Amino acid sequence: MPRYDSIQSRLETVRPPRVRLTYDVQVGDAIEHKELPFVVGVLGDFSGADGGTAAERPRLKDRRFVPVDVDNFDEVLRGIAPSLRLRVADRLSAQVGGPGGELGVELRFERLEDFRPESVVRQVEPLRRLLEARTRLADLRNKMAGNERLEELLVHALREPATLVAIGHDAPAASE
Repeated sequence: MPRYDSIQSRLETVRPPRVRLTYDVQVGDAIEHKELPFVVGVLGDFSGADGGTAAERPRLKDRRFVPVDVDNFDEVLRGIAPSLRLRVADRLSAQVGGPGGELGVELRFERLEDFRPESVVRQVEPLRRLLEARTRLADLRNKMAGNERLEELLVHALREPATLVAIGHDAPAASE
C-alpha cells in the first residue's frame, strides 16, 4: 500500500488552505504561532442502497476514511454508486390524454455531472424523448434562420393537407 502524505502538506504546495486554525503558545518569553490542520470527517451510508440490517453492515470501527478531493471525486462517487429509486406522478402522459398514474424513476450517479438537470433528464425515458424532440426543433429553427428555400418548403407542406398526412405516416418510422 503506498504511503500518503497528509492532505494538508500536499495542499500547501498547491494552494494556501482556505481555513487556518491557529493558536499562540508561550514558550519562555517568546510566543509561537501554531497552526492546526483542518480536517473534516463525514460518516454515513451514501449509496442509497438499503444495505440490509445494521448487523450486516460493517461496524463503524471497521470502516476506513476515504480521502476525497477535486481529483478523485468522480472515482469515489463511482465506488459508492449512489442511486435513487422513486415513483412520481406521470404528468406527461396525462397532458397528452394518456392514463397518467405514476412513473417509476431510477437515477444513478457516477460523476458529479450526473447531478446536472440535463443528465437527470437523460435518465428518465419520457423526459429524454422530450429533450430529443426539443433538440431536433432547435436544430430545425437554426437551419431555417436565413434559409428561405427551406422556409418555403415548410410553409408549403403545412398548407397542403396531403403532405401533412404523408409526413404523419412517415413520422413513426423515422423515430424508431
